Amino acid sequence: MQPLSLPPRLLMGPGPINCYPRVLTAMSTQLVGQYDPAMTNYMNEVMSLYRQVFNTQNEQTFLIDGTSRAGIEAAIVSILEPGDKVLVPIFGRFGHLLAEIAERADADVHTIEVPWGEVFKPEQIEEAIKKVKPKLLAIVQGDTSTTMLQPLDELGAICRAHDVLFYTDATASIAGNPFETDKWQVDAVTVGLQKCLGGPSGSAPITMSERFVQHVRKRHHVEAGIRDAHHEDAKGQRIRSNYFDLSMIMDYWGEERLNHHTEAATMLFGARECAVALLSEGQEKVLKRHKLAGDAMLAGVQAMGLTPFGDLQHKMTNVVGVSIPDEVDGESIRKTLLDTFNIEIGTSFGPLKGKIWRIGTMGYNARQDAVLHTLQSLETVLRRGGCKLPLGDAIDAAMSVYCDEK
Repeated sequence: MQPLSLPPRLLMGPGPINCYPRVLTAMSTQLVGQYDPAMTNYMNEVMSLYRQVFNTQNEQTFLIDGTSRAGIEAAIVSILEPGDKVLVPIFGRFGHLLAEIAERADADVHTIEVPWGEVFKPEQIEEAIKKVKPKLLAIVQGDTSTTMLQPLDELGAICRAHDVLFYTDATASIAGNPFETDKWQVDAVTVGLQKCLGGPSGSAPITMSERFVQHVRKRHHVEAGIRDAHHEDAKGQRIRSNYFDLSMIMDYWGEERLNHHTEAATMLFGARECAVALLSEGQEKVLKRHKLAGDAMLAGVQAMGLTPFGDLQHKMTNVVGVSIPDEVDGESIRKTLLDTFNIEIGTSFGPLKGKIWRIGTMGYNARQDAVLHTLQSLETVLRRGGCKLPLGDAIDAAMSVYCDEK
């Protein structure tokens, strides 16, 4: 067998993206036992680091072992008992995902929708909350399928006023767009590493308010094989997933260290380094870097004569949707860009499948050379594919954005 060898891709799609080199280095670290003091100390450190990433004081802040979807499922199946009402505002593919996971938990799922490319106004969500009277509001902050960013800053107060728990998936938006868990009164947040945090998919940081935790603990359960005399189960219905049972995972990360699973140590090392990279550079600087790269990419796309997709006032900083010109085959352009220039950009799903490209500027790739190389290469492929484009205007527009910041 040949050694593992992958092509040197520049991942400029909606995620995953190229990892920060320091993250890859951390993930090559040799293992220790899962209860070695060195390991448990790093677990505690990761909890502290991610409180800063989430901008929260929540004690229950840790990692779910699995992709970002593992975090979503853990949050939803642990909080929703069969028959509980949940409201899911849908503005893209991943709102549909939240609704499906809630349906699989046998919740009473209610949805509202806006066209892909738009977001909700707070009053639309409050009106639905008054009508449905849900236990939980579950909404995505940034949906990469549409590139839209849903404003959350008013939703926490609305949920508190109506005694509703507030959960959001911020996988696509965290670290590239502002996120304030405590200030916005968000009760539970889950994310992944593979977007603006600059790591690989495979670990899902989560934070939960004490309000959210109290509801989960009503369903607390201890496995028979590790139960001691002092353990008592709560009276609520047992959480239907063992692996995603947040009540047991809290015991694992807590002082008692009740064995739930073997922590994915390599992913923990990577997740730790993602947080260290963000906090060492400074959250405000990282947010500014993402906005700058996103603004430059958008300016370049527009200068090429291409049409951005959706409501640009509510676009994520870290990904732009681009309407595919009628005169080209979108998949052929993507394939040529990949084969010739080793650059990956994305397409989309559902009603946008084959209609837009999605170009990301995230994490390690939210930098000037990656933006310029992508724009120059895309322009070349499009011109050779028959598009009549203004020569060099994309690069000039993007560089102007960068020069204006100096």
